[in-house]
Formats: sequence, structure tokens, C-alpha cells
Amino acid sequence: MNRFEAEVRARGMTVFAHIDHAAGAAAVGLALRPTELLIFGNAKAGTPLMQANQTIGIDLPLKTLVWQDASGVTWLSYNDPAFLAARHGMEGDDNLSINAIAAALKAIAGKATAPS
Repeated sequence: MNRFEAEVRARGMTVFAHIDHAAGAAAVGLALRPTELLIFGNAKAGTPLMQANQTIGIDLPLKTLVWQDASGVTWLSYNDPAFLAARHGMEGDDNLSINAIAAALKAIAGKATAPS
């Protein structure tokens, strides 16, 4: 998650929250494998989508989950922006904004998950 967050910031996006779910679980005496959520975005990219259909605001800013499975493998998960657009009745495949957001998210995820 640290590499993902650093890349988000390097691209000039805003990080709204970094939530450590495992720490929250530990605070109430429960065990949870490493699980972190990052909430981030860019108003220049997101606002036009909300201007087109405000209901997409329930899915913006974007969210990424980094979590560790039972075998110790770490995963990075996020909702594809085209899925979010379709969910809100927007033209995901033909929407330049959605495609640009999807490309940026894929690039950030690729850089964050590349072997160091």
C-alpha cells in the first residue's frame, strides 16, 4: 500500500484517507490479516463524471484495497472505472474520462505491484 499511495501522490492526486482495517480490528480485540484501504482521487477527473451523473459520487473518490490472504499472498483490488460508469448508466467504453481514469489506475497499480 505504501508504494501505491506514493505513486498516487506522485501523480498529483489527493489522498483522502488511508484506513488500516487490521489495526481497527486489533483495537477491539479481533484478529484480521493485513487489510488496508486507500481513498483517493482527483477533482479534475471526478467532477465531470459527477456533473454527468451525480450518483457516481457514491463510488468516488476511488478506493483501493490491499490485503493479505490466508497463504500470505498480498493482493491489490479496486473496482474498474468502466464498471462504476456502467453501474451508474454512463457510457463506460466510450467515455474518455472513464478510460483515462482506468488507464491511470492500471498504471499506478502496475508500478506499485512491480517487483522491487
